[in-house]
Amino acid sequence: MSDVTRRAAIAGLGATLGAAAFAKAMEPLAKFTADLTLDQFLQRHYRELSPEDLERVLRRVEEDTLREHGAHVSVADDKPIPGVQFGYALNLSVCNGCRKCAEACHEENNHDRASNQSYIRVFEMEQGSFDFEHANTTYDHAVPAPGKYYMPVQCQQCDDAPCVSVCPVEATWKEEDGIVVIDYDWCIGCRYCEAACPYHARRFNWSKPEIEASEINPDQGFLSNRVRPQGVVEKCHFCLHRTRRGKLPACAEACPTGARVFGNLLDPDSPIRWVLDNKRVFVLKEELGTRPRFFYFFD
Repeated sequence: MSDVTRRAAIAGLGATLGAAAFAKAMEPLAKFTADLTLDQFLQRHYRELSPEDLERVLRRVEEDTLREHGAHVSVADDKPIPGVQFGYALNLSVCNGCRKCAEACHEENNHDRASNQSYIRVFEMEQGSFDFEHANTTYDHAVPAPGKYYMPVQCQQCDDAPCVSVCPVEATWKEEDGIVVIDYDWCIGCRYCEAACPYHARRFNWSKPEIEASEINPDQGFLSNRVRPQGVVEKCHFCLHRTRRGKLPACAEACPTGARVFGNLLDPDSPIRWVLDNKRVFVLKEELGTRPRFFYFFD
């Protein structure tokens, strides 16, 4: 890891942007850091934490959640499983647009209730077309509608992720199992990654998340579904606090039609490998060379 500090990154942003643009870009960060303790601001990057330091950080996050949100939670640090490379596939022939996946994501990942945030957007598309520009993500009629098909989009967990390469402080990276993660405590909120993502898969917390204590999912991961602070970017992480324990992502578990297929790409007997070996799959924006681990197919 290069020796990148928040102070150096912020100074670099100031040199790159004009004074007015820099001030505007840093407004969310200024609000965010006002709530930081000295220990949080001086905390080392996740990948530089010793086991002892990491344990203290996990306990600190639990205490912060109890103090700020009134909820008792358990925050773990699930590591990648050796010999596992995760992949996802989605059968567009059976997806009915019900958005149960987005609802499950919202609840599992402790999203802000006021904005009804989710890492998944479901596009209602015209049959026979592939026109995202005129697709509808805010439909409120009964589904599936005549002449329509539905295409959920979330983080594609790219092998060559542009969001990773543009981060000035290395707050986001690809783990050994293929999941692109974010160190929320290291993110400076510059939103370069959000701009670089060609799938519009990243979200920025403009305000402090609002969520009732009774609605907080207490089973949390440090790099996944813990309650994120204001002023940071977040994204889908394949529910690593579940999948690294042998469970399905919440969205796959909630899908009523079986459209979602998840598994280990290295396991020849896994459901995801069966799809890749037997179906004609495609990825979004293949021409960009991002090499997504999220595949789509029709029956």
